[in-house]
Amino acid sequence: MGYDWIKALHVIAIISWIAALLYLPRLMVYHCAAPVGSAQSETFKIMERRLLNAIARPAMGVAWLAGLYLAWDGGWYLSGWFHAKLALVIALTVAQEYQGRWVRDFAADRNRHPARFFRIMNEVPTLLMIGIVILVIVKPF
Repeated sequence: MGYDWIKALHVIAIISWIAALLYLPRLMVYHCAAPVGSAQSETFKIMERRLLNAIARPAMGVAWLAGLYLAWDGGWYLSGWFHAKLALVIALTVAQEYQGRWVRDFAADRNRHPARFFRIMNEVPTLLMIGIVILVIVKPF
């Protein structure tokens, strides 16, 4: 019974985490078009900071804690597919840390990337998510 509740919590956290990681670069695409110091730019700064700190980071923490518990309790930590999934989750965590750096750069009005860069970076969490879902559902090895 407890395992199923933790699994539900894990799925909810993952949905929240991925949603934030997909939305944050999209905000940055629009932020690139806002003139530095404008009301629009300042609004984007608030939105980006809140999305990262109030949704993405807490959701990531819950996803990690619940996921590690599930891996331990279910004995999945011995499986090859789990090792591959863990590598992709680490990559997803690194992607979030890069997004955090970009949020700080925008907050300090020192963004160095064009909107196209953020459009491309918006696909990274999507590709990682696809790999993770396939590994968890199919368990190919």
